[in-house]
Amino acid sequence: MARARDLTVPGDGGGVPGTAALVVPDRAWFERDVHAVARDLLGALLTRRTPDGAVAVRITEVEAYAGPADPGSHAYRGETARNRTMFGDAGRVYVYRHLGLHHCMNVVCSPPGEASAVLLRAGEVVEGADLARQRRAAAGVTRSDVDLARGPARLTVALAVTRDEDGQDATDPGGELVLRVPAATDRADGDVVVGPRVGVSGEGGRADLFPWRVWLAGEPTVSPYRAAGPRRRSR
Repeated sequence: MARARDLTVPGDGGGVPGTAALVVPDRAWFERDVHAVARDLLGALLTRRTPDGAVAVRITEVEAYAGPADPGSHAYRGETARNRTMFGDAGRVYVYRHLGLHHCMNVVCSPPGEASAVLLRAGEVVEGADLARQRRAAAGVTRSDVDLARGPARLTVALAVTRDEDGQDATDPGGELVLRVPAATDRADGDVVVGPRVGVSGEGGRADLFPWRVWLAGEPTVSPYRAAGPRRRSR
């Protein structure tokens, strides 16, 4: 079970309506099975603090990646300089640059060496919307607030996350990136939808074998599904 910690630090998302029942989990919480962690991260609050201010995103969509045994994972071919964070401590963020175009952020889970991780695909900006809008406008067109963090690249832009944040500890309440999760996860099965992972090629993208994308039902901030194109590499 996640251990509760102080949620009242100014600018940490503690004042956001509807987040009073959130706790900062300890490392053991992230060392669980990747699928359990993925499901329990739905509704979590991810806060990023910078000198410009704080932005907080309520996570609405994630994908699970199960380490070296998962053909869709970066860890499938073993440890490299790029994915080294995946093989380390649970609760740290793994950030990579996708196709040289944008960044994607994951949270490492399972015990060290297993290299499992959950990709944070989308969310709702619930704090710091003005700052998130400025960042998104500087990076491209933003049609509405629903789109501010609707997709992994948009999420990292809204939070100003790049490779520089790779390896940061999301379990540190005083850190620049902090995750707070629902204290109780009594969500009904109908509240969560599952499906194939987005843009994963080959066997790892098969819906019958890897329905490892999970999202909150009815959430407008969930990103659209797109199958892998012929030139896309697996994640």
